Amino acid sequence: MVNYKELGLVNSKELFAKAMKGKYAIPAFNFNNMEQMQAIISACVETKSPVILQVSSGARKYANQTLLRYMAQGAVQYAKELGYEIPIVLHLDHGDSFELCKDCVDSGFSSVMIDGSHLPYEENIALTKRVVEYAHKHDVTVEGELGILAGIEDDVVAEHHTYTEPDQVIDFVTRTGVDSLAISIGTSHGAFKFTPEQCERNEDGVLVPPPLRFDILEEIERRIPGFPIVLHGSSSVPPKYVETINKYGGKLKDSIGIPEDQLRKAATSAVCKVNIDSDGRLAMTAAVREVLAKHPEEFDPRKYLGPAREELKKLYMHKTENVLGSAGKA
Repeated sequence: MVNYKELGLVNSKELFAKAMKGKYAIPAFNFNNMEQMQAIISACVETKSPVILQVSSGARKYANQTLLRYMAQGAVQYAKELGYEIPIVLHLDHGDSFELCKDCVDSGFSSVMIDGSHLPYEENIALTKRVVEYAHKHDVTVEGELGILAGIEDDVVAEHHTYTEPDQVIDFVTRTGVDSLAISIGTSHGAFKFTPEQCERNEDGVLVPPPLRFDILEEIERRIPGFPIVLHGSSSVPPKYVETINKYGGKLKDSIGIPEDQLRKAATSAVCKVNIDSDGRLAMTAAVREVLAKHPEEFDPRKYLGPAREELKKLYMHKTENVLGSAGKA
């Protein structure tokens, strides 16, 4: 067994308390490979932002669980090498079983999510409580979920969303002992969140998706004041990346993400962790496609993954500085 402290990582407890007090949110950026990790760390060091390195079960299979542990340890050392020691959490995103969560705790993760939202309510409580009891023995923080987000991302698939019921949150948090709660207020997984048909044009002619249900968020805050809330599925799907991908041979359909001003508003509430995955995938793919289209003779991965890494870094810096408000909070 490896404890996360041996790797130089921190859990999320103190970070969330500071974030709620300071009215900002910690970025939870998903990564699958070295270039994504480098971009995340360099962006967050440069902006002096705390960060959650987030790994799905699919990413863990892709990257290899042993390599991931050393990558997380390397991320801590990389930050020091870049000149500023930022707090780094290694978090399991959407763990779907006790066994997976236990394995992650045992291999050095400092935080895990157990997603029992697809289960009947009492089964969700039982599973979440079991994970909490094990993780807390090792000082690992646990995120639970109430409500279901629509969309597809890795192994998480749901056709329809179900908003979180504020009436359930006190009971769920009390009985499970979770450290944070992921809720459903209108965000969704994946890059295809809202179609143009689901949106309305504002006075500037820009398509705007249905607003997030801040009324549900406010009611949840009233029921469990001061409790850390998490938003999943919070990518904004920047049109420039979709356009670049399609310009250079891609076939992405039109989609509209979560407006960044709504995420900024959410970050000033009890929402202290915001998950962003698809935006990074889009930025990376757009940069790779552009290089290969403009330089079809290129075959050195460094020549297309390097620009992709730089584009990712720019995106992540923008998120910490202009969207989540976490820049300067490390």
